[in-house]
Amino acid sequence: MPEYLAPGVFIEETSFRHKSIEGVGTSVSSLVGPTRTGPLRGTPEVVTSFNQFVRTFGDLDDLDFAGASFPNYTALAARAFFDNGGKQLFVSRIINDVNKTDVKGDLGSAVRAALASADSTLTFRSRFPGVMGNYALEIHWKDSINLFTTEKTTTPEADETLFLSATQILKEAKVNAATLDDAKFPISVTALVKRQGNNLALLFGEAKDKDGKDVDFAVLDSKLVTAKLPETSTLARVLLKKPVTGKLASGDAVELTLSAESDISKFTGVAHWGSRKVLRGSLSAAPANGPINKLLLPKIMNDGLAADLEVPIAALAALPAGVATIMVQRNFDLDVHSGGINGEVIYSRGNLTTARDQANSLDKALPVSPEKREDQLNQLISCEIAANGDVFSALNSLFEPGAINSPDPLKGPRYLITLTGGSDGNMPNAADYAGEVDELKGNTGLAALEGIEDISIVMTPAAAAHAISHKAVVMELQKHCQKMRYRIGIADSRQGMSLGEVRAFRNDFDDSRLAFYHPWVVIADPTGQRNELTVPPAGFIAGIYVRTDVERGVHKSPANEVVLGALRFEQEINKFQQELLNPNGINCLRSFPGRGHRVWGGRTLSSDPEWKYINVRRYFLYLERSIEKSSQWAVFEPNGEALWANIRSTVEDFVFNEWKSGRLLGGTPKEAYFVRCDRSTMTQNDIDNGRMVCVVGVAALTPAEFVIFRIGQKTADA
Repeated sequence: MPEYLAPGVFIEETSFRHKSIEGVGTSVSSLVGPTRTGPLRGTPEVVTSFNQFVRTFGDLDDLDFAGASFPNYTALAARAFFDNGGKQLFVSRIINDVNKTDVKGDLGSAVRAALASADSTLTFRSRFPGVMGNYALEIHWKDSINLFTTEKTTTPEADETLFLSATQILKEAKVNAATLDDAKFPISVTALVKRQGNNLALLFGEAKDKDGKDVDFAVLDSKLVTAKLPETSTLARVLLKKPVTGKLASGDAVELTLSAESDISKFTGVAHWGSRKVLRGSLSAAPANGPINKLLLPKIMNDGLAADLEVPIAALAALPAGVATIMVQRNFDLDVHSGGINGEVIYSRGNLTTARDQANSLDKALPVSPEKREDQLNQLISCEIAANGDVFSALNSLFEPGAINSPDPLKGPRYLITLTGGSDGNMPNAADYAGEVDELKGNTGLAALEGIEDISIVMTPAAAAHAISHKAVVMELQKHCQKMRYRIGIADSRQGMSLGEVRAFRNDFDDSRLAFYHPWVVIADPTGQRNELTVPPAGFIAGIYVRTDVERGVHKSPANEVVLGALRFEQEINKFQQELLNPNGINCLRSFPGRGHRVWGGRTLSSDPEWKYINVRRYFLYLERSIEKSSQWAVFEPNGEALWANIRSTVEDFVFNEWKSGRLLGGTPKEAYFVRCDRSTMTQNDIDNGRMVCVVGVAALTPAEFVIFRIGQKTADA
């Protein structure tokens, strides 16, 4: 009762309605098993389509366990789940010895992530272990416009380096012509020159006398008088256009591409670069902080060069028009190819830079431990940069030289980096499926599903392919479902089991929270590697559970339903064979003429007749979980008649609605259910110890497993 200390009008809110109970979902499923890639630790994230599964956990291609190819049963089960009506799927990826993995998922030499490293300066690594992590990375430089252009000038700047083409140069244009015979004049010069005062200093080039014979360039004096050059002379300067990403600066990485081999060593003062058509380097200003006028071509970035080269940019004016293109390599986009350089692009990251300490630098854009949950799941690679070393040079040292120096006719030079060393290790065992709880590194296996309360269906289809640990994995599945209480596990037979083996396997289990299915399903191989593939049934069955829940309700037995995607079943079970299996709770998959391929069984592995049927077990789990979840408000309420009446009304409203929906047996509510919460359900000791006991009884609908028509002869009435 609120306190009222001063006179006035006071308004109080109160409720005259009973609390309501909302039915919980019964179709959220989970899948534990090995996949091609994906996170190994932490709380799994839900996927709502097979495409989303592929983005996080990889494609359907086979796994590689100890060098042997192994069908990817986990991914195939996920595909079958969504094809058959599945909606939400939590996936917990495991590998062999998953409980020993570090944060990166590595296990030393056994299971490891692929990587590519450049002298420890720059390291690309697949974020998740596995053979699929042997990705091919492709760099696409964003500044794709040709920066190279030339212009003619008659007024060179002081100390500017230009390209001179002059004919009919007279002796008067020479500063001191003592070293050259007068009879050689007029001469023609094609050279790299530099303005010094009113003169042009000759740097590198070639000259011819009046008869067209070569003149030793070394005997020419070092300068020409600019004012006395013939009017036909041309001075050309090389200009680099401003790229879209900003002004050029000394140290910017560039690529020089030549459409044809051109020897301009006479104008550069350095050795010719041979038959190379693509050269990579950086821009340089001389003197420091001056205009860009040099191109540095390091040997390490240009495989085949004898030594580092320093080329005056002005010398490129000696090339024929259209031969040279210069593009800055500063910002880029990154594509990740699966299955080699020509494989599918499965991940992309845009607007990266070779600079350090930028928001879009490689190590910040592709961190080892991303902060965003989306990146934790779907970022396939990471990059680490050491404190010292040139990032651009390290990046270039990782490129595949053949793809650059032998450009593709359509794509041109390709900048490719191959990650190697990824391994799937050995086949997981029961301990891997069970997983572990680790608050620091994250939970694994079935233990990783414990923090997700909405899950109601659990399956481990890949375990059925491993004869040694199959039974142990099903036992771990059984323990998990018992521990989590509101879950049912779908167990598969092994491929090719005989009827005797199936019955013997089933005899090791007695649990209403397990359902067992036989035989395997034959499907068309979605990878195209084989015509057909035989897979465990769990993925199909889980999808059928969901489909039945959505279309009919959890009270309906998930049987007599079509198995979508099945070409046939591995074994054709007939009526007489099923008569051996069905009483033991072994649910058969059978084919019927004109009715397709169907689930023809709906029993649990329990010997208790009360929990013989899957739909009864699942329906009671649904009721229990719904009442538990929606009755939390009653905790710490005063334990008296008012609370008991409220609880009775709340539960009665809920089960009445279930009866009206046709989910309970009985022609009247009294026949269908009862709810008691009063002195008859509680002793004084219960009340004194804070216990409120509510007893609920419902008449569940069992499936019409045996439909019997009694037909006999009748005598006509007289």
